[in-house]
Amino acid sequence: MDATTDVDPFAAVESLRAALDGAGIVLPSLAVDPAAPSLPLVDLGRVRADVALRLAHALQRGEAAA
Repeated sequence: MDATTDVDPFAAVESLRAALDGAGIVLPSLAVDPAAPSLPLVDLGRVRADVALRLAHALQRGEAAA
């Protein structure tokens, strides 16, 4: 198995949800994508433009801290 299939998508969703929650961001459609069980995909879903902007700002702040 390679790194893309070694990651538990359910754990990845919960980890991402917790990190986003810490930044005050909610992605209502965040879930494991069941369409391709052999390739663990996470569906981030659709978000309003203001949420996308807040997510971008949170990522930029994190990037500056690294």
